[in-house]
Amino acid sequence: MNASHGEPPYEPAANPGQQGAAHPPPPSGQGHGGRPPGQPGQVPAHYPPHQPSSGPPVYQAEQAFAPGGGLQWSHISKRHGWHRLLTAVLWAMPIGGVGAFIVWGNGGLVPAVMSIAAVGLGVVLTWLLAELDRRTYGYVERADDLIVTHGVFVRRLIVVPYGRMQFVDVTAGLLERWMGIATVRLHTAAAATDATIPSLPTTEAALLRDRLAQKGEERSMGL
Repeated sequence: MNASHGEPPYEPAANPGQQGAAHPPPPSGQGHGGRPPGQPGQVPAHYPPHQPSSGPPVYQAEQAFAPGGGLQWSHISKRHGWHRLLTAVLWAMPIGGVGAFIVWGNGGLVPAVMSIAAVGLGVVLTWLLAELDRRTYGYVERADDLIVTHGVFVRRLIVVPYGRMQFVDVTAGLLERWMGIATVRLHTAAAATDATIPSLPTTEAALLRDRLAQKGEERSMGL
């Protein structure tokens, strides 16, 4: 009947699979389950990176000995090294002289000179260690406590609460008084928390003593 009206006769398709070729596949914008396409384990570049869960802050090793709060360490006097050097020389002179005399009587001149050189080397090493120790010494007066740090090979930091201080004393030997320096010691109920600040100028040591004593009395009265 269709041929009578000038229309071409109906012919079935030779291959049913060719029918779908005329219709392009849907855009592959999403994969199965609404997940973005791509290889397993990969995240497209437009997806934000995974944010790790927040945890405790990570500090550097040196920050464990920082005073905190934007405070700066107060250092001891530069006479600290010279004080240790003169002390070592005063001890080395009689010890080295007696030791060299004994060695000379038993072994001769060469061993005596070697013993004197060994004592002199010990004096120089004492001065070098004292200089390094001076550079590491520091103290800071905070609102509720005093912190002291020092140590060449092993660094140490001591926190002394003002309310736990029992008394503060200032000492100075003959050589220290001649050099104009003094040592401030803070005593607490526990000997492990006692702190010592050596080689402070005498004026600074007196002012520090008065401030610490006043803060200690204020904290003890508030307990």
